[in-house]
Amino acid sequence: MAWGEDDWIPVAALQHFVFCPRQWGLIHLEGIWADNRQTAEGNRLHQQVDIASTECRGDVRIARAVPIRSVRLGLTGKADVVEFLRCDSTDGTGRAVALADSADRWIPHPVEYKRGSPKPWKCDEIQLCAQALCIEEMLGCDVPQGALFYGQTRRRVTVPFDAPLRERTLEVIGHVREASRRHALPPPISDTRCDKCSLNEACMPKLTCRGNATVAAYLDRLLQDASEERP
Repeated sequence: MAWGEDDWIPVAALQHFVFCPRQWGLIHLEGIWADNRQTAEGNRLHQQVDIASTECRGDVRIARAVPIRSVRLGLTGKADVVEFLRCDSTDGTGRAVALADSADRWIPHPVEYKRGSPKPWKCDEIQLCAQALCIEEMLGCDVPQGALFYGQTRRRVTVPFDAPLRERTLEVIGHVREASRRHALPPPISDTRCDKCSLNEACMPKLTCRGNATVAAYLDRLLQDASEERP
């Protein structure tokens, strides 16, 4: 499918949407952004991976700030780090790819850097899985898993790209595309996510929220309207 200039979805927008649809709308529909201590710390964490570079460490080749896209899904963005793990040259699983200046085969392994700690909403995992879908399309290979590095815990969390996560990621892409097309600002959530959100003042969740059910109803309306418009 040929996507128009305004149809491409930033991969990072998927994380915003799953974490909080209203945050996504304020950033990607209204163009509103504000920094606070948490976003400043996140910016500092990303400084080490925001400059494109490559290096080799034994059986691992590391590429930083890698541009990625999926023409099939209409996704575009940048992967913090893509590690290429050396594997047996006779690997026949379809996962391995060839790299310049190497006779070996390599398995791509995306790594996304996050400031805080693991979240219960799977928003980070969905962003990472979307990166994997882009890499698979670009390199014509399989990406079986990746990792999330959290600055607060200073630990990596391995993320297998299994069928449920891939299906959920595709579902979120559909939600974001439909919400973008309608250009309707989602309702606020007003829960613990709001406490450290830099957009709290612009969102005013306590003044305008009627509860979490409003977000579920918003998504239901998107799906219902989209199905009614199909021939």
